[in-house]
Amino acid sequence: MRVAIVTESFPPEVNGVAHSVLRAAEHLVRRGHQPLVITPAPARGAHCPPQSFGPDREPLPVVRIPSVPLPRYPQVRIALPSRRLAAALTSHRPDVVHLASPFVLGARAARITERLDLPTVAVYQTDLAGYAQAYRMGRGLGSALAWARIRSVHRSAARNLAPSTPAAQDLTAHGVRNVRIWARGVDSARFHPDHRDEALHRSLAPGGEVLVGYVGRLAPEKRVDLLAEASRLPGVRVVVIGDGPSAPALKAAMPGAVFLGRRTGAELARCFATLDVFVHTGPLETFCQTIQEAMASGVPAVAPAVGGPLDLVGHHRTGLLVAPRDPGAVARAVATLAAAPDVRTRYGAAGRTDVTDRTWEAVGDQLIQHYEDVLTEHRTRPAGTPPHTNGKTLSSTAGPTATPNDGPSVPVQARTNGKALSPTSADADADTPATVPPPATPPQPSPSTPADVQPGSDLTARTAGQLVEEQPA
Repeated sequence: MRVAIVTESFPPEVNGVAHSVLRAAEHLVRRGHQPLVITPAPARGAHCPPQSFGPDREPLPVVRIPSVPLPRYPQVRIALPSRRLAAALTSHRPDVVHLASPFVLGARAARITERLDLPTVAVYQTDLAGYAQAYRMGRGLGSALAWARIRSVHRSAARNLAPSTPAAQDLTAHGVRNVRIWARGVDSARFHPDHRDEALHRSLAPGGEVLVGYVGRLAPEKRVDLLAEASRLPGVRVVVIGDGPSAPALKAAMPGAVFLGRRTGAELARCFATLDVFVHTGPLETFCQTIQEAMASGVPAVAPAVGGPLDLVGHHRTGLLVAPRDPGAVARAVATLAAAPDVRTRYGAAGRTDVTDRTWEAVGDQLIQHYEDVLTEHRTRPAGTPPHTNGKTLSSTAGPTATPNDGPSVPVQARTNGKALSPTSADADADTPATVPPPATPPQPSPSTPADVQPGSDLTARTAGQLVEEQPA
């Protein structure tokens, strides 16, 4: 199968979108498919090592579109209008187009694929509307405009993939149809409790403190500042791993914390396993890969009871869920786990058990099945049916949608691993493509998709006190 992956981010950038796209492309090559990645070019002078995968080290072709830095966050690149996008799509002749976190480059690609009648799978990965609020863009107007763009792009797709139950419900609540849940994998061999380094622990916490860590970008939407109160707890040492525009302010707010900067590879895995408690503070996560990596490392997690973490953290089983944006709730959760080493061990072991089967191979095969389903639907749709609707008329209201791709329906109440919580405008014509000949032999029909689940439930968690001030189970 020939697959064009149009992504807003790709290595050398370090973030969830870039990582998941790289893993998906790697898996496609290893399964004998032919992916092409189209992405914004990095900053001038950035190192872009060639990617190659599989037993024969097959190369992964990457087309990089000219880009500019995002104002106030130069690490993020925005693709400029360019004929290179249409040329790359037409020359690759894809069977399916994969739009990863589409917003700027992905929106242009969506218009091209509609004109060419190419089936698309759009993957919702970034809460751009929430980011607009975090960066105070337009006093609420930015969030509305972001959802308008998200809705427009995802309504044109044959299938929309969301990484978690809450993310799927967000899409359906905003009128997006044909949503399925496609989670993320984790490398449980790379991230493993055996990588714990007691010498590193002593160097970071020389007084024998409980080591509490955050891993990720240091940016306003991540709300790492919520760790400040926890960093002042006696017997606790906070370590922050990552970099970004918020680093200077965070260092000033948490003078007792250790800032290690960016870590990758085996060094990152060693840091994860050496933590006693992992804390994620961002309230805008559609998934949260670092929680999975902490769980694979045998480390209990503290996370906000909103968005992707609701599907990952088993409250009082693999960690603690706390009220979002509440520094006191974070501090109380950290204090609870810091005082209970046996509980930390039990939660860490349970978390490791939860994620060991979530391999990138299994997740990659699920993605390929989505491609095959969409391609079969596209080629067998009745004559005269508009493209990219699976034979349905799109409306402004949310229809039945969010379903997993691998079995039973997801409950309407967001999953919490067994613990219930109570309460655009057109771009330039530079991307106009030439006509693409139809692709070659279609794949075999795939199994039918499971029944849809009605969206809509209250995802609001209980208050911080109700969540963390109970005795650990």
